[in-house]
Amino acid sequence: MANIGYIQVVRHCNHFCGFCSNPTTPYVHTFDTMKVLVDDLVKRGYFGVILTGGEPTLHPELPRIAAYASAQGLHVRMITNGSRLADPEFARSLAEAGVRLVHVSVYSVRPDVEASLRGTDGTLEKAFAAVRNAHENGIEVNINCVINKLNADHLDENIDHWITHHPYVRHFVWNNLDPSMGRAEVNQAQFTPRLSDFEVSLQRAMRKLHASGRSFRVEKVPLCYMTEFAWASTETRKIVKGEERIVHFLDNKQTVRQTDWEHIYAPACNHCTLRPICGGLFDRGAAYDPEELYPVFVSMDAVVETIITDPSDPSYPLRTLPAWKKDFEERLAAARSGQDKPRASPEEMHPPDAPPVGLVTEKGLRLFEAKRKSEAKKAESLGVSMERVEIALPEDGPNGV
Repeated sequence: MANIGYIQVVRHCNHFCGFCSNPTTPYVHTFDTMKVLVDDLVKRGYFGVILTGGEPTLHPELPRIAAYASAQGLHVRMITNGSRLADPEFARSLAEAGVRLVHVSVYSVRPDVEASLRGTDGTLEKAFAAVRNAHENGIEVNINCVINKLNADHLDENIDHWITHHPYVRHFVWNNLDPSMGRAEVNQAQFTPRLSDFEVSLQRAMRKLHASGRSFRVEKVPLCYMTEFAWASTETRKIVKGEERIVHFLDNKQTVRQTDWEHIYAPACNHCTLRPICGGLFDRGAAYDPEELYPVFVSMDAVVETIITDPSDPSYPLRTLPAWKKDFEERLAAARSGQDKPRASPEEMHPPDAPPVGLVTEKGLRLFEAKRKSEAKKAESLGVSMERVEIALPEDGPNGV
């Protein structure tokens, strides 16, 4: 299976998004603490690693850990806001270190909307420069976009811009906003969209990409809001193929291993033909309305066949529908045997053999406190609330290097 793990390299950032779900913590990484996590993914037989944050390019050891992961045979990717990648020399250093793919996050190609979402002016031109620099250095570029209340009506406009001005970008990823963590949790009214807010523009955007021969994925969006392209749902693809996801969080959640998505469904979902392969509504923050969910009546087999015969994903071994159905029924039976268990907490999804993630030192705590003070001033000027700190702080106090 093409399992890909996530390592949060840092948890601070040079932008200040009001809906950030992974804001600043006192946890820090050294090369050695990151190396342990890379080794863990290799031991688990993972295909690749995504270096993320915070803003991962702010870590001075980023090229070194990327080179190490690449040397271990992992496909190395990174999610970035593009601020440092706008420097051609830095882009070249990452290419030389073995970074094969970068996801550059851009929420809106309208400068005023992007600045409002980023909490910082002038970020859009840097993101465009980052995309060009990565491409010119042979790094594949994907565009990531968090769907939120401010961009929900023009997702297709964004696609028009990328196709026209950056035609070499061939893959796009949309993530519906996670309202359960960080600043997103306490600023839901400002940033969390209704599903119906983005339904039309997302559909138009997917159709434009599909017609142009480009690929895309959509995360945290139930299939009733993307039925025509149900095969592009990240959760659906993982459900169909039985894949998992490991995230090494740089906070007190530590390592989380997801095999069951445990999203929300409405009574109407029981009548939907796609219910067995739908990730449902991702919402641990009680921000979305399950009443927006509705059943659809299309062929599940057709969706599954598109996924398991995808030539761009040769890792999945079961390439026929009968073989898949037999395997899927066995997995469903195993899942039903534990269906009465309560919803798992992040702590319960922690693999018992997972290594510790990062360090909390006295210096890290001081830097965290200073960062919180400066961010509080920024939040006040932008009219957003600061996140709760419980998840950021260690339960047992600082640990030394």
